[in-house]
Amino acid sequence: MSWVTWEPKSTMRILSCFMALGLADRGLRRNPGRPQPTVKSWAKRRLAPSCSLLRNSPERRTGDDPADERPSRARSEPAMPLSPAVATPCPDAGADADARRRALFRESPAQRLQRIALGTAWSLKGPRAKGLPGLARLWARDLLGRPAGLPDPDRTVNPFGVCGIVDDASPATLTAAYGRGLFPFAHVGPLKWISPTERCILLLDELHIAKRLRRQMRQGRYSVTFDRDFEGVITACAGRRAGRWHLTWITPRIMRLYAEAFDAGHVHSFEVWNEAGELVGGGYGVAAGGAFFTESQFSHEPNTSKIGFTVLHWHLAQWGFLLDDGKWPTPTILDMGFRTVPRSEFRALLADAAARPGKPGRWSVETDLATVAAWQPGGTAKAEKDKDAE
Repeated sequence: MSWVTWEPKSTMRILSCFMALGLADRGLRRNPGRPQPTVKSWAKRRLAPSCSLLRNSPERRTGDDPADERPSRARSEPAMPLSPAVATPCPDAGADADARRRALFRESPAQRLQRIALGTAWSLKGPRAKGLPGLARLWARDLLGRPAGLPDPDRTVNPFGVCGIVDDASPATLTAAYGRGLFPFAHVGPLKWISPTERCILLLDELHIAKRLRRQMRQGRYSVTFDRDFEGVITACAGRRAGRWHLTWITPRIMRLYAEAFDAGHVHSFEVWNEAGELVGGGYGVAAGGAFFTESQFSHEPNTSKIGFTVLHWHLAQWGFLLDDGKWPTPTILDMGFRTVPRSEFRALLADAAARPGKPGRWSVETDLATVAAWQPGGTAKAEKDKDAE
C-alpha cells in the first residue's frame, strides 16, 4: 500500500491510535471513575467528524472570521470611535514581555501529538498526498547539502507550492522571502517555503466596505490599535475554532519566529477592543516595502476582524502601499474585494510594491473609525458601482 493511494478513512484509523494516547488522559482526569474508551470506539465517536475538517486547506489562515459567517451565534453590536484609552496595553518590553511569550507560545504534549496526527492526516488527504514524493526528494536534498540563499519561487515540487526548506529563519531572511513571494508554512516537520500557483490579493483601491460594516464602525462600540498586543493576537489566531478540530500551522515555533520579526519592525498586528477593554478581534501580517502580507485573523464578536482589517487598509493606502496578499481565498476576504491572480502576475505586482519605501518601525493608528467608515477606495465611480452591487 503506497502513501499516495491510502484512503483517508484508513489513515484516520491508524492516526487515531496516536491521538487517543494524548487525549484519553484528559478525559480520565475529568471523569476519573469512567473507564477508558477503546481506540475503536474513541475513533468512531471523535474522528468521524474530522474528515470534513481535513478537506479544508489552510485557506483559513487569512480572513478567518467565523462570527462574520454566522452572526446568529453572537449578538451583533454596533462599534466605538477610536479611543486608545479603553484599550488594554500590552506589557512593557523586556523581562515581562519575554515571560509572557514563554507562557503563551507553548503547547502541551497532548496538543503536540494531536497536531502531528491531524497534520499528517491533512497531508495525506486527496491531491496533497500526490505531492509527497516531491517533498521527500526536496527534504533529502536539503539534508545532503543545504543550498545557499532562498529558493526560486517558480520552481515548486508539488501542487501545494512547496519550493524549499527553511534553514534560516532570521527576521532579515523572512522579510527577503516575503519580498520574493515566499512564506513559511508547516503543520509538522521542518518549515517549508511556499509559493502557490495563485495568490488572493487586494489592490488597495479595490477594497469593498459593506454598508453594514460602515454603519457598525460609525455607531461607536469598538476601538482599534496597531502593534499594541502582538502576543495576544497571534495566540488568539492560533486558538480553537468552534465546531472544528484544532489543526493550526501557527505553532510555538511560528509564534517565536514572527515575534522576533515583530521586534525588528517587520511584522505588525492590529487589535480590536470592546468597551470593556477586551481584545475581541485582530490579525497580524508582514510588511515588505509597499506590500503587506496578511497571515491570520480572529474574531470573538461579529465583524470585529473586518473592522480592524478595514482600518488597516485605510492606513496602508495612506502610507503608499500597493497591495495586501491574503495568499488563499476565503469568503471573508473575497467579500472585501480580494481576487485571485496567477503567480506570474502576483510577482510582477510584488516587484513594484516591494520597491516602495513602506513604513518601517512600529505602527500606530492615525485616524478614527468615522473617517474610515466614510472612506471611498477607488473614488466615487467605484463607490457607485459597489452601491449598485449591494
